[in-house]
Parts: sequence; structure tokens; C-alpha cells
Amino acid sequence: MSRVTIIGAGVAGLATAGLLAREGHEVTVLEKNDVIGGRAGSLERDGFRFDTGPSWYLMPGVFDHFFEMMGTSTDEQVDLERLRPAYRVFREPSSPDARAEEITVPADSAGIAALFDGLEPGSSARLKEYLSSARHANDMAVRHFLYNPFTSLRSLLQPEILRALPRLAGLLLSRLDTFAARRFRDPALRQILGYPAVFLGTDPRQAPAMYHLMSALDLDEGVRYPLGGFADVVNRIAQLAESAGATIITGASVQRITTAAGANSKSHRAQVTGVRWIDDAGAVHDQDADIVVSAADLHHTETRLLPEALRTYPESWWRKRTSGPGAVLVMLGVRGDLPQLPHHSLFFTEDWDANFDAVFGQRGPMPDPASLYVCRPSATDPNVAPEGHENLFVLVPVPADVQLGRGGADGAGDARIEAIADSAIDVIARWADAPDLRERIVVRETTGPADFADDFHSWRGGMLGPAHILSQSAMFRAQNASRRVEGLYYAGGTVAPGVGVPMCLISAEIVLKRIRGDHSGGPLPTIRHASAVEAIR
Repeated sequence: MSRVTIIGAGVAGLATAGLLAREGHEVTVLEKNDVIGGRAGSLERDGFRFDTGPSWYLMPGVFDHFFEMMGTSTDEQVDLERLRPAYRVFREPSSPDARAEEITVPADSAGIAALFDGLEPGSSARLKEYLSSARHANDMAVRHFLYNPFTSLRSLLQPEILRALPRLAGLLLSRLDTFAARRFRDPALRQILGYPAVFLGTDPRQAPAMYHLMSALDLDEGVRYPLGGFADVVNRIAQLAESAGATIITGASVQRITTAAGANSKSHRAQVTGVRWIDDAGAVHDQDADIVVSAADLHHTETRLLPEALRTYPESWWRKRTSGPGAVLVMLGVRGDLPQLPHHSLFFTEDWDANFDAVFGQRGPMPDPASLYVCRPSATDPNVAPEGHENLFVLVPVPADVQLGRGGADGAGDARIEAIADSAIDVIARWADAPDLRERIVVRETTGPADFADDFHSWRGGMLGPAHILSQSAMFRAQNASRRVEGLYYAGGTVAPGVGVPMCLISAEIVLKRIRGDHSGGPLPTIRHASAVEAIR
């Protein structure tokens, strides 16, 4: 089997390490930071433990499949809690003296149907059709597109795909916001159905209607939380990789991917030979490898780790791409209780279009107030905050622009970042009726786009990667293997199938398929783990 070096110990890098080590390869993971996790990181301070990245556990079937690929199960690895309610929406007050409209999204289908009918009489019937369509789109995506390496046309010439082509074309060529608007009049319902596109790094006005499948994930499958947070999920994936034989080295900054001329003199492709990396002490290491998998940001990999002649995605390619949003993250430790906030809350401004114009179009200044997301994991997990305190994670989408600056501790970040954080705190305090919120903050940490660039080599300081517009989705997204370097593969949110923890797990499996020479379009078959087999016996 091959010697494999993986660049980056985020979710994609760790998952790839586990799958390839389990396959029998000799795997080493190099992580430039001192901790693993990448964007799915964590921060501990004064008794608080914050997830600094993903916080919505969606697409549980993808996690189930990955853990089965590793010979175990989700139940054995993760303690999931079903959230009740699923989340709450706060809508901007109509005047300075008015209260914010609160919409609580239940965890059960009957409650969701009643919610829709309450906001728009008769809409539950249309919701049923909408979710049926979303389930079908999600099933099609999982069976034929998300796990597809797109290395064989035959994988797309399946009878089910051919029968569904007219419908799929309609979903791909229309936009999510108009798709929802044709079915629902109430603006709050449109926002609930459109906002999941932001989790894909996309403006709902630009996202293909195919992504209405996201509504099948939160409104239909429900929302779960892994006790211990996503940091625990990351640690479980890392432990599985190490148990399979992978070695993880932190404080290892890769400087370049090394290559040699290809064995076939007629081929213009080089052959990967390994990587050069520097450790924390400044020592240089040349590590030989038959296969290199970069789970780092693709822009950094292509434009910094490879010479210009060997770049599949050179700088000129990136100038034509659309970035997903940046983010200002605000981690708050708060004294006392905040029962007004469930585990997940969404704060929506009235001027929806202006907000998205600023975030995605970079037209005009950031609106104040701005739409934002708040996670209160202490509502579910008592171990993320000291007794008598709350843990808040606040995410404000902003343009992907490193010029916005860096965050810091207790207000010490760059002025624009801290101003955005201050505004977000004021929005939460007023709309959620917590007027003394600011006075109760005992811990405050912020992160800005320049931090994403520094910590993760993120293209333009973006939070996620290229947006999921049509031209950057599925087979149109950057793919998982270099066209110019034999033995060089890519995983993570900046390549296919896309952004988010489930997509990173799938990208690891696509790399496995590429190395195996497997051209199939769906998930690989798994062998049930031993305990399940014993239970059946």
C-alpha cells in the first residue's frame, strides 16, 4: 500500500486519514496549528468551552455512513440530543418601541404544520408538497451526486436521473428565493425556507432551487446536538484515524508539495513525491509520499504550495469565482440565565435584500442591524459553561474581506470587528428582551476574516469557501484530484461536494474512490461493525 501525507487536520483531513489508514495505507497528517479541528475548532477560557465553527448537526445519515465506513456507529461515537424546539426566529421590530416578532420552530412535523398555518392559513398543505420535493431532491443528491467523483459519464446516465431530468433542470435553473416565494406569501416563512442557503455560503437569491433540500434536513429530519459539541465529534474522528494507524503531527507547517517528472515522458503530468514542512522549532523536514492529499484551503494549496506550471486552479481561475461570506464570530460567557434563547436562534432583519447585498455583493456598508445567528449550547449541555452562566456563540455574516480585520479578547480586536460585535450584542439584547446582556458578559472573544486567513489560509478570509451557486456546485465545483500532478488529491469544503462538516466527510470518501479507481455515484457499501453483527446473531 502507499505512503500518504495529508495536509491539514480539519474534519476532511482527519476523515481522509481514517479511511485511507483503514484501507491499509501508511498515513501521516500534518497540521500547521497546535490543535486539530481546523474550522471546527474550540476555545476554552475561564471555565467556558466554545465551539468556534460548526454548530448545527445536519445530514445525520452522512455521519452514520462515515462511522460505518470506519467499522463503528454514530451511537457508539457520539451522544446526540434532539433539540426541542428546533430553533427560534427573531424578526426585526417594526419600530423602536415595538417588540421583535418571535417564531418558535417545533421539533415535530405536526407542530411545524400548525406553525405554517398560523402564519399563513392553508400553507401546511403546500409545506407538505415542498418537503416531499425536498426529500426527493436530497435522496437524489445522496444517491447520485454528493458522493460522485464525476470520473465516469456512466454514473450520471442512470435511469432514475434520466427520468428526473426535466424536474432537476427546473430546480437547477431557478433560484431558491423565488422557488419559495411562488409557494408562500408570508415573509417570515420565506426567510425560514431561504436562510439555510447561507449555511452553504450562498445568497438565497443566487442559490439553485435544488438547495430547497436543506429544508428536509431541519424541518423534516429535525436538529440534533452532539453533547460535548463539534470539538468532541472532531476528537472522535481523530481517535478513529489513529486507531486505524494514522499518525497526526501538529505544529507542522507545509511549505510546498514536491514533485518529479512523470514516468511517462509523453505525459505533461508531474508525479507527487512528498512535501516539505517546518516544525515549531524551525527545523525543515522533507517527507516522501506516494500520495498527497491536501485538505487545506484549495486556493492556498494551488497558489502557494505548487509551482505555477503545475496548478490546476491558478490565480486566474480564482478571479472568476464567487466567494461565500466571511464572518465575525463572537464568543460570550454570560453571567446568569438566558431562557429567552433556545439552543439555536436566527435574527432576521426586515431589509433582507440589503443585508445580502452587503454580505455577498459587497455593495454598500454592512447594515446595522444585521441578520445573525446565535447558538446557546448551555441550553442543552451543562459542561460548556460554569454553573450559573451561559455560553453564547454569535455568527454575523460579513463580506469575505481580510481588510475588515482581526478579532481579539475582551474588545481588543480591530475596531470594525468589535463594532460589528457590539451591534450584534445590542440586537440580541433588544430583540430577545435581555436588556442587561452587555453588563452580564464576563468573557468575550471575537474572530474576523483576517483571522480566518491567518489560521486556515482561507481564500479572501472567507468563512466557508466558494459559494454554492450553480457554476460552483457538483461537477462544476473544483474537483478532488489535480489534473497536473499524479498522486495529488484534494478534500475539504473548498472542493466538491462543498461546505459543511457532512460535505467534508463525503469529500474524504471521494478521495478514497479516486485512489481506488471507483467511479460509482453513491456512497460506498459498508460492512456493519462487529457489535451490530453480534447483536443480529
